[in-house]
Amino acid sequence: MMHVVDKENFEAEVNGAGMPVIVDIWGPSCEPCIALMPQVEELAEKYEGKIKFCKLNSAENRRLCITLRVMGLPSFLAFNKDGEEVKRISDHDMEIDAIVELAEELL
Repeated sequence: MMHVVDKENFEAEVNGAGMPVIVDIWGPSCEPCIALMPQVEELAEKYEGKIKFCKLNSAENRRLCITLRVMGLPSFLAFNKDGEEVKRISDHDMEIDAIVELAEELL
């Protein structure tokens, strides 16, 4: 299951998760984001209990995206269990394999 995060709950859901977190930053007009989403949701199920997957709608959370220094979509931010960002990937040609690799690095 993917958790929906926004400016109101980002701190608690991501920084306070107590486990590794991957945040999928997407936009409703981003075709690569929409195309990846079903595969990312499958990954969230596969890693349930090991890595928390969250999704953040960039169109509804512009200020938070600026704070996070997100420059392009789709972007995936990886946080360790202490809530510190440890890696990010972003590419409009992103494949699911890159996200799997990111997840494996967090374990």
